[in-house]
Amino acid sequence: MKLCVAQTKPVKGDISGNIFEHLGLIKQAIEEQADVIIFPELSLTGYEPELAAELVMHLDDSRLQPFQDLSDANGIIIGVGLPTRGSNGILISLLVFIPNQPRQVYSKQYLHADEEPYFIPGRKPVLIRWKERTISFAICYEVFVPEHACNVIQNGADIYIASVAKSAKGVVRAYKRLAQIAGDFGITVLMANSVGYQDNFQSAGCSASWSKDGELAGQLGDEADKILLFNL
Repeated sequence: MKLCVAQTKPVKGDISGNIFEHLGLIKQAIEEQADVIIFPELSLTGYEPELAAELVMHLDDSRLQPFQDLSDANGIIIGVGLPTRGSNGILISLLVFIPNQPRQVYSKQYLHADEEPYFIPGRKPVLIRWKERTISFAICYEVFVPEHACNVIQNGADIYIASVAKSAKGVVRAYKRLAQIAGDFGITVLMANSVGYQDNFQSAGCSASWSKDGELAGQLGDEADKILLFNL
């Protein structure tokens, strides 16, 4: 299995433009014969908590259909970040397109205190079984919550992919924590981060992968529109 994370520079609120950028990176991943590509946190809208309510996307939004089409035609799992509406508020979600299967939605279960005025937490993990592997997802702050990783490991995950929007300082902390998760649990770990100014911080890129022994296997710099591959 070949895993891929994408490093994007989302334009604030420009869903159509951001979708166009995503599709280009997915096509690059397909050319590299990737089986999975995951994008950063709220990648379709940018990480903009104050705008999330007006940028909410419905799961049947026709603008999302090209992702399903590419997934079905090329046998690739695609995960994109977007705000969705729950019964009691807005969720930070990762919408996962699986070839010829129903879409899956993972919503961030553990919110940072700064996010609580704008979002509500998700209720359950999402694990996807694909090519004899079990893929789990984390969204940004969740990587620092020990219960999150422990829960997905107990449910059989052997791949942990974090979709984040982090500053340079946050990346340093995330690298340390994600290496620990990889080494302690003996699983493959990847992180997809964005670049550019979002909300009130500069997202720093440096998307990366870690092998099962906790060693850094690959990383990007602060460039936009890049993909990072990890071949199992």
